[in-house]
Amino acid sequence: MDKSPAYDPSQAGKTDQQTASNNVPKSGERPDQGSAPTSDNWSTSPDRKSMDERPMEAPDTLGAKHKHPILAQPPEEFTGLHLSKPAKVAAGVTAVLKSGAFAFSEDGPVRGTHALLKLNQKDGFDCSSCAWPDPDDHRSVAEFCENGAKATASDAQSDPVGHEFFAKHSLADLSRMTDRDLNNAGRITHPMVLRPGATHYTPISWPEAFDLVGQELNALNSPNEAIFYTSGKVPNEPAYLYQLFVRQFGTNNLPDCSNLCHESSGAALSNTTGLGKGSVTLNDIYDAEVILIIGQNPGTNHPRMLTALQKAKKNGAKIISINPLHEAGLLHFKNPQDFMNPLKALGTLLGDGTPITDIYLQVRINSDQLVMRGIMKCLLEAEALNPGQVLDHNFITSYTTGYTELLETLNNTSWTDIEEASGITRAQIQEAASLIARHKKIITCWAMGLTQQKNGVYTIQEITNMHFLMGAIGIPGAGLCPVRGHSNVQGDRTMGIWERPTDTFLDSLAKEFNFEPPREFGWDVVEAVKALHDGKVKVFMAMGGNMLSACSDTEFVAEGMRKLRLSVHVTPKLNRGHLVNGEMALLLPCKTRIDIDMQKSGQQFMTCENSMGVVSMSKGVLEPISDQMLSEVAIVCGIAIATLGERTTVDWVGCTENYDLIRDYVARTIPGFEDFNQKVRHPGGFYLPNGPRERNFTTENAKANFTSTPYEKHVLEPGQMVLMTIRSHDQFNTTVYDYNDRYRGIRGERRIIFMHPEDMVDRGIKEKGLVNITSHFLDQQRHAEKFIAIPYDIPKGNCAVYFPEGNVLVPIGSVAYKSNTPTSKFVVVTVERVEVPIGTTTASSQVAVPA
Repeated sequence: MDKSPAYDPSQAGKTDQQTASNNVPKSGERPDQGSAPTSDNWSTSPDRKSMDERPMEAPDTLGAKHKHPILAQPPEEFTGLHLSKPAKVAAGVTAVLKSGAFAFSEDGPVRGTHALLKLNQKDGFDCSSCAWPDPDDHRSVAEFCENGAKATASDAQSDPVGHEFFAKHSLADLSRMTDRDLNNAGRITHPMVLRPGATHYTPISWPEAFDLVGQELNALNSPNEAIFYTSGKVPNEPAYLYQLFVRQFGTNNLPDCSNLCHESSGAALSNTTGLGKGSVTLNDIYDAEVILIIGQNPGTNHPRMLTALQKAKKNGAKIISINPLHEAGLLHFKNPQDFMNPLKALGTLLGDGTPITDIYLQVRINSDQLVMRGIMKCLLEAEALNPGQVLDHNFITSYTTGYTELLETLNNTSWTDIEEASGITRAQIQEAASLIARHKKIITCWAMGLTQQKNGVYTIQEITNMHFLMGAIGIPGAGLCPVRGHSNVQGDRTMGIWERPTDTFLDSLAKEFNFEPPREFGWDVVEAVKALHDGKVKVFMAMGGNMLSACSDTEFVAEGMRKLRLSVHVTPKLNRGHLVNGEMALLLPCKTRIDIDMQKSGQQFMTCENSMGVVSMSKGVLEPISDQMLSEVAIVCGIAIATLGERTTVDWVGCTENYDLIRDYVARTIPGFEDFNQKVRHPGGFYLPNGPRERNFTTENAKANFTSTPYEKHVLEPGQMVLMTIRSHDQFNTTVYDYNDRYRGIRGERRIIFMHPEDMVDRGIKEKGLVNITSHFLDQQRHAEKFIAIPYDIPKGNCAVYFPEGNVLVPIGSVAYKSNTPTSKFVVVTVERVEVPIGTTTASSQVAVPA
């Protein structure tokens, strides 16, 4: 590592000292982004006419669990429900205690404390949880949240899952464990193989495992008979090598978790601002005058965001929250950091915390698009009453196109439609718009509550329209902020993990590595699942993640997985996706970010990109619990060598020995990464180029494009409701740490459906009554049995369940317009009570009644 062709260590101290202070933007200033052109991460090609739009037939959701001994869904047994009142305050002393408890219980106080103190530090490792950015300048001693502590404890777990564990447990046995118990079993310590006809995983050597993958890939009739999935937790260096290997192999079949989450953000932003990413920095959050938080639950999914919101509030910001549920993190926040300050600790302990939301619009699911139109209609009315004082006409004239068409769309949208669809009154929307109309420093944040709607892309385009009307982009304190849920999901796209690459990116690979990359677009996740189901795929490889449980239509995905010749899972721990396979499967245990990664040239580090485009170093701090766990880089390189042989032009051995070589490749092929090895060694990393942040809109017409979005009114039949899937508090994406959802008052159970009390009365459902849920799509039905109904503050006609338990109800053919993202936030369902009372069956008798 000390001999990189692009890095001179003799200049390290001088460079770091001279540049570190320049790399930290002060409040109200913009970061130094360099002069490289902005690179996009989403194809701006016209409508995706090649997309597989078949609805597909519904799987046998009721019969599958009886037909297949290996369960694709979590088991239906209840684990013991206890109810309490939903919380009104997020974090606080409970979060501090929970963070410590997770770290110490998993790995002991010494090892656990050492890991937490290095988490998100400039000389430590990047959190494997969410992608919320770290402060550019000062970082606290405990720069992590409860979620980060859980993820770190899970990654650092020293319990081994080795030969004896797999000899004891068949795949059928493992599938009857809960998702929590699968994850908490421990770290996989040795490569394992499932042979044809076998019921258990058995040991395999690394050379044999690599050869098996290479033989199966090379035996395919076409490279397109393989799929290469990626989790957003994969750092930049292995992600870059992974996509490079796949393209040298000959396919663009690179579906990833972005297809399931923020694909709608990329689809909406690329054609409007020119970049499929956000345009703000953390300092912009601090300086904002108005912040809209839409379809996001930061208290559970991005807890460190609450610290930024608290700072913004203290600086005078007003916050508008738009969400179907009243979430604790959007109400009040007690900053755990304050407990370390003797002057603040007592007040934080006894007080109500910082109020977060000033205006709360409890919108119905999938109607945010019309709420945004209502806000814009109010802004136009305010402008008519105060000419030149509300809208930014200079920005509109100088930078935008499509303004007249937008006005026509807004004028043709009736208040009746807005109020009926959203459940929000004109007066409530007017109140929010009046707050926006008085300010220019406006930031809108959103997450999967929008992106997984049927109208997700259109809703984000309406948000962008509002920002363009106000000129609230490209100035300090203003802009667009999609909040990513995986810590490097944005970086993976930047590194080339996507199925529809631009010719510019492929041309750069061709020039650097002297080969012709495939130009045919590959399959995204939904298309890949359909191809699996059609029997077109023989080999499935996953760099982390759990596509079975993350994707919609669980049993449909499982049917496709069972047709495979070989599944390859690069993973540190077990999950349900490792159990549902075809003829053969491999478990290849990898190191996590917390593990020290020693290679021939010394200890290595990797890099990650956060939600705001900062690329920083991540360096492990704990000794791996097994010498048989390889780094993700080593695993990719081993498979590439075994598969490509003499056909490759990449120095895979050199990349394994010294990760600086990988960064040199990146620097020469991806704009914004020039001098990568030098810049990333600056404390805190560096900002990637961001055109919209500088009002440089790199769309095809070099303009910020207003969008006139279509709107489809969805009419429900009598008795039908709209369901959305959500996460619990003790969960991160598909990883379940425990059975609790503290802020919503749920403990000990996950098979829950949240319903409006009147909807329960209408259906004769009592509190904690058992129900079955049926989803309706076209003429298809999908069923989920044995959920416990809980009355909750949710709009009438809406309901919610946790995922992955609820994914079985989401049809594979129900996707967001344009982005092809599964509509996990728009599922039409009916809910029926189970006639057998609680207490009369073995399963239901486990439901505990709260004291």
